[in-house]
Amino acid sequence: MSAGKVDEREETEAGLGAFGSCPLPIFEHPQIVLGHGSGGKLSAELIEKVFVSRFRNSTLEKMDDQAVLEIGGTRVAFTTDSFVVTPIFFPGGDIGSLAVNGTVNDLAMGGAKPLYLSAAFILEEGLPATELERVVDSMAAAAQSAGVQLVTGDTKVVNRGKGDKVFITTTGIGVVPTGVRMSADRARPGDKILLSGFIGDHGITILSQREGLEFESALESDCAALNGLVDAMLEAAGGEVEGFRVMRDPTRGGVATVLNEIAGRSRVGMVLKESAIPVRDSVRGACELLGLDPLYVANEGKLVAVVAPEIADRVLGAMRKHPLGAESRAIGEVVEQHPGMVLMKTGVGGTRVVDVLFGEQLPRIC
Repeated sequence: MSAGKVDEREETEAGLGAFGSCPLPIFEHPQIVLGHGSGGKLSAELIEKVFVSRFRNSTLEKMDDQAVLEIGGTRVAFTTDSFVVTPIFFPGGDIGSLAVNGTVNDLAMGGAKPLYLSAAFILEEGLPATELERVVDSMAAAAQSAGVQLVTGDTKVVNRGKGDKVFITTTGIGVVPTGVRMSADRARPGDKILLSGFIGDHGITILSQREGLEFESALESDCAALNGLVDAMLEAAGGEVEGFRVMRDPTRGGVATVLNEIAGRSRVGMVLKESAIPVRDSVRGACELLGLDPLYVANEGKLVAVVAPEIADRVLGAMRKHPLGAESRAIGEVVEQHPGMVLMKTGVGGTRVVDVLFGEQLPRIC
């Protein structure tokens, strides 16, 4: 066996699945690192090689923000998410509102009407009861605002120093309307790429709070439930809801990561226009100071939609009439060339590749 080459028999035996019939991909990292939670290339490798390879099925392989299942003739959206943000309170929200809104948004990105949530709390010994009550009050307010009910849950307590105040896992279910079929593999050349507003607000707010950074303009998270905005978009499409190809909320990894995921799954290229992507001056300045790119910074109240060109103007108009979409823009187009790649037309007339980050730009962000 030559250097650097793995013996095929050894690789197959090491990667045998539970039934001893199908080799699994080899996960080459001896330990989990923060980058495995980044939403970037390390996350994708972890998910594919450790999880998807062992639970593989046609629903899971779609790798959307939610699973859409047909149960008794009804199409049901089902999703789950965990929230580990630090600090747990920040301008514009807290871990409680984040947990509710994040799960509502994952359902809404499939076009579903969110209905019910569950919540599991892992509490660290020593957490002040007043802080827990504040988090739960925030969750209750967010659920009421989004029109969902929290109907079941669980609570566990870990030893002091074995957690980080509170971790929350929420699961949500909703109903998908007739005719709505969105997935990351449905983008087609000619489709328009729409963005619902300023990017990077959440990630830079969390970073500034965590590190005690002060900027001239106040920063605030964009944490919000997007189901109302999605309803307005679907209504604007009328009988052409099939023109909605895919929607995503660009949380971990930001806008760049979700667009690369869609381009890869749909085997299409994308071309973005840098001047069309809205970034607040305060966020842009913070990113320049810290050496970050706003395209990769997390958001918690924004969405990206890829829609057919014939409905793009109507949908964009409806977005701009909604409070959460007033700054919506068309930021690019899906193309046939360079499948799987996202390119950016820069403000100086050049073109650059917008790739996926390998590791973690901002850890513990949501």
